[in-house]
Formats: sequence, C-alpha cells, structure tokens
Amino acid sequence: MFKIEYVWRDLLDRVIEKRNPDFTITGIAKKYSLSTSVVNHALIPLRNLNIVKINKTSSKVVDWERLLFFWATRRSLKKDMIYSTFSPLPVYDREGLMPASVIPTGFTAFRYLLKKTPADYDHIYFYSNNIEKVIRRFPKSKRPSNIFILRPDPYLLKSKKLGLAQLFVDLWNLPEWYAKDFQEATLLEIRRKIG
Repeated sequence: MFKIEYVWRDLLDRVIEKRNPDFTITGIAKKYSLSTSVVNHALIPLRNLNIVKINKTSSKVVDWERLLFFWATRRSLKKDMIYSTFSPLPVYDREGLMPASVIPTGFTAFRYLLKKTPADYDHIYFYSNNIEKVIRRFPKSKRPSNIFILRPDPYLLKSKKLGLAQLFVDLWNLPEWYAKDFQEATLLEIRRKIG
C-alpha cells in the first residue's frame, strides 16, 4: 500500500467507523509519521474533486462515498500479494486452519464482520507478515490457487482489524465474479452505519 493510501483510509475510517468527518493535516501527518507535504499530496486530488474541504485549522470530508470509490480505483492488491496456493479443504476449514496472526480480508472478512454472506465463495484472502506459518499449514501447490496472502501495512498490523472502507476497497479489487455481490453488500452496510 502506498503512503498516500494511509491518508485516504484514515479519512474514511474517521467518517465510517467514528462518524467524525473532521481532520487536520498535521494530525494525520503525526499519526502516520508522514511529512505534511505527503499528506497534502494525498489531499490534492480529493480537494480538486470536492471530496474534502481544507481550512487552516480544521478540514472535513464532505463526500465519503466518492472518496471510497476514488481509493478503490487506485488500490492494487496484486502488488501486495506475497503467497498463493491451493488446498482441497472446504473453505471454512481453510479459514479455520489459518494462523491466529493473520488478518482476514475479502469474503472471509465480510463473513466474520457481518455474520452472513451474499453469495457462496471459494477463494480466501488474508494479510500476514509471517508467511512461514501459513506455508507450513498450506504448502505450495501447482493447482490453481484458492488461498491468497497479502503483505499488510504497519498500521493494519498494529490495529489487527480491517475497517469497512478497506474491506470494500479490497473486495472491489478482487477478480472473482462473486466479489461484486460482496462489494455491493459492504457498501449497503456502510450506508446503513453512517445513517
């Protein structure tokens, strides 16, 4: 994940998870150990699209939904992919055998967070910085992969959980045909949560 994406995720988490659209450039810079110029760089396209309003003392997200789609179209999961393999086990068994240190995303995260699924799924996605544990449980296979491991950013590792915004963005970037059902259901959940 690029550093500017930390900013976009933070703004969305503020609105969706905390229901607080206000932020300061210096506050975000300090939180992620970024320079204010990096934060400003991340905000330039958002300001140009009227997604955020920037003021001297405090700024505000004014269109969270456009920000969500903006990030979704710029996110690249492929560059974060560090391991993939195949397992013949049923999907829930594969999920249950994952090491405790992994962070689910995609269809698994949707099921864990919302306690339901809008469609059946077979591929599972997790963030992990300890790939050796995953490889021990799921060795490399020549068959088409149904287990995918992504490199987490340090702030995701610290929080150990995915917010609805990142879940939506990750689902948007998954190639499976059923990802659209999960993505649309996540967007509905976000709208319901915001009210």
